[in-house]
Amino acid sequence: MLALAAACGSSSQPTSPMPPATPGTPNPPATPIRVLVLTATAGFRHTDGIAGAIQAFQQIAIQNPGEFVFTQTENLADISADRLNSTQILFFALTTGELAFSDAQKAAIVNFVEQGGGFMGAHSATDTLYDWSDYGRLVGAYFKEHPWTQEATVSVEDATHSATRVLPASFRLFEEYYTFRDNPRPKVHVLLSLNAASVGAQGDYPLAWTQTIGQGRSFYTALGHFQSTWSDQRFRDHLLGALRWVAKRD
Repeated sequence: MLALAAACGSSSQPTSPMPPATPGTPNPPATPIRVLVLTATAGFRHTDGIAGAIQAFQQIAIQNPGEFVFTQTENLADISADRLNSTQILFFALTTGELAFSDAQKAAIVNFVEQGGGFMGAHSATDTLYDWSDYGRLVGAYFKEHPWTQEATVSVEDATHSATRVLPASFRLFEEYYTFRDNPRPKVHVLLSLNAASVGAQGDYPLAWTQTIGQGRSFYTALGHFQSTWSDQRFRDHLLGALRWVAKRD
């Protein structure tokens, strides 16, 4: 079984030891992609969603032996320049609120991405750190509201990207769909969007996107409110492709 940090633990633990290669399967990469997953909250807490996220990371590690080492933490002190030096991706998974990072930590996060590290955010990562404009730049937008919690149609806008190429051209998903204070489309590369007609609306509603920031890469997906989303194989495939892209392995 994979070790996990407790939901409110004071220290982080890797979620994925490196198992030996199984005969007949491709050898894992020489160096695994190390992903530091922050699930700290200072606002609404998606308790079930966070549990689903941890399970999803476990399964991704199991299904791709030796490719990933996920470390989940609730401890903001784990986000440091030293820690990021041995990390390929910093993943804000369902974070919320004004997390109490120091100025030094904020500088370390920005420097990490601009110097070639990867940033990923899921769902309420955009409902985080409104008072820190550089974070808004990293994640791409800030949450405005969630007017639709229902089954709706998600459209794939770029079927060639690592995070979307295994998805159908469109698919139905029960989710809590976000809108944002400013439409990120002019600043980002949109991968997924909400089919507005499927919720009886009009307009442009991006749901997942990528950016390059300095020498680094950033990915955000608005999906992930429900535990059921994290267990959906389409969403896990979406994340797997994104992880590889952000880490510059695809």
